[in-house]
Amino acid sequence: MDQALIIEWVIKAVILLLFGLTGFAYLTLYERRALARIQVRIGPNRAGPWGLLQPVADGIKLIFNQELIPATADKVLFVLAPIITVLPALIIWAVIPWGRQVMIGGREINLYLADVSVGVLYLTAVTSIAVYGIVIAGWSSNNKYAMLGGLRASAQMVSYELALGLSLIGPILMAGSMSLVDIVEAQKGIWFVLPQFLAFIIFLLAGLAEINRAPFDMPEAEQELVAGYHSEYSGMKFALFFMAEYIKMIAIAAIAATLFLGGYRLPFIDIPAAFEPLVLFIKILILLFGMIWVRATLPRFRYDRLMAFGWKVLLPLALANVFFTAVILVLKG
Repeated sequence: MDQALIIEWVIKAVILLLFGLTGFAYLTLYERRALARIQVRIGPNRAGPWGLLQPVADGIKLIFNQELIPATADKVLFVLAPIITVLPALIIWAVIPWGRQVMIGGREINLYLADVSVGVLYLTAVTSIAVYGIVIAGWSSNNKYAMLGGLRASAQMVSYELALGLSLIGPILMAGSMSLVDIVEAQKGIWFVLPQFLAFIIFLLAGLAEINRAPFDMPEAEQELVAGYHSEYSGMKFALFFMAEYIKMIAIAAIAATLFLGGYRLPFIDIPAAFEPLVLFIKILILLFGMIWVRATLPRFRYDRLMAFGWKVLLPLALANVFFTAVILVLKG
């Protein structure tokens, strides 16, 4: 294998990992400042100029926090659970295309790590792994509240994964491919959010439930479960769970932008390849603000209504969207 190609892959992987890790840190600041603005507060503004070093201060605090492991916990699984949760959030980025090709040093460089022919299938497979880490965290803690939180999380994530997976079928049918690069290129003229608006809304709602974000944050319902599956975690183990949540927030926004909002493309306009990552980044920021806005606005669901919404509303709507999309495409020939 070409040594230059291996070096290219390694550099891309490092850049994506750094983006995920720094993106997680500064998304917490972005959220706190946005929430403060919505709620007529100031937000973090002490650590560094304009509060820009607040994520660094929080990270240092968590690193030096004392880490405790309950005496009756399954120590191996207790330590592995946060790692199992955060890894899928990081490897999702392997198939997200940030652009087409750029010339660097006389060599054409693809602005993505891998163009997998079953990229959408890869995304659904990887995102479904995270539920194991949450269930293991609840079980290994040997705490009834943590166990209940883990069970809630598994039921919620499995339920909403069905609607989330079905919402992806519309763009796949319209593009005729499961490659994310092909799906983006199929949106040269019109973004799929227009013909697939229902699927777009279903994807965003199911995505919020998938990552346990408000108003779907029942596994962490502190009024009943004292923070749920991570009740016994502290220090960096605790931070890894939130790292996974925030990195998956960015990933959900990136997937939504790629499948429904043209990815790195603008409608009817060909922009220089060097600016394509910036276009996708701006779309991700806008979608992230929408997720934060939802958290600031809507109260938490009651758990039975949360499950009923997934099974009785989102799932039938997602199935109907797939059916009508398929029928229309067949009739168009």
